[in-house]
Amino acid sequence: MAEWLKKWGAYLRNRKFLVSLGVAFLLLIASIVITYFAIIYATDKSSGPVTDIILSNIPVFDVDGIFLYGPVIFWIIMLGYTFSDPKRVPFTFKTIALFLVIRSIFISLTHIGPFIPNVFVNSPGISGILSVFSSGNDLFFSGHTGLPLLLALIFWDNKNVRVFCLVSSLFFGAIVLMAHLHYSIDVFGAFFITYSIFCIAEKFFKADQETLSKGLVA
Repeated sequence: MAEWLKKWGAYLRNRKFLVSLGVAFLLLIASIVITYFAIIYATDKSSGPVTDIILSNIPVFDVDGIFLYGPVIFWIIMLGYTFSDPKRVPFTFKTIALFLVIRSIFISLTHIGPFIPNVFVNSPGISGILSVFSSGNDLFFSGHTGLPLLLALIFWDNKNVRVFCLVSSLFFGAIVLMAHLHYSIDVFGAFFITYSIFCIAEKFFKADQETLSKGLVA
C-alpha cells in the first residue's frame, strides 16, 4: 500500500499527467451521459424483432445471473488492475470513453427491437444500476463483447491480462447469444468495430499510450 501511494503521489505531482487524468475522467463521465440518452432514444424508437440465423435455431438459456454479475466481477478485477499503476488510467479511460461515444452513435442509428423470446433479466440491485448502460434495446454493437476485447488490446503486452480479457470477450459474447439478448451481428460486429476504435484511440491519445507503455518521461 505504501508503495502504491508513493507511486500515485509521484504521478499526481506531474502537472501534465494530472491534466490528462482530469480530462480522462471528464470524457468518461460525458460518454456515460451520452450513452444514457442514446439508450433512452433507442428504447423510444424501438421497433419489432427480426429473425437471426443463430438465435432462431437455438433455445433460450437461463443465464441471466451470469449476464448480470459476470461483467460486475470482470470490471472489479480490471479496475483493480488499472488503478494499481497510475500510468494505465488516462489512456484506458479515454479509450473506453471513445468506445462508449461511438457505440452510442451506432445504437441511435438503427432501432430493431430485442429478439423474442429472450431471458427476462430480473435482479433489482444490479440490473437497476446496469440499466444506465443498457435497456435491452441498445443492441448494435455488443458492449459485453466489445469492452473486454478493448481492454485486451489496451493491455496487450501483459499476457495474463490479455488472455483473461480475450476469454471474457468470447465468454460474454456466447452468453448474450445464449440468452437471446443480442443478435449475432451485434456480437460478431463488435470484434471488428472495437479493433477500429482502438486504432482511432492510438491516434487520438498517442501521448497517453506512451505513458502507459513507458511511464512518466522526465
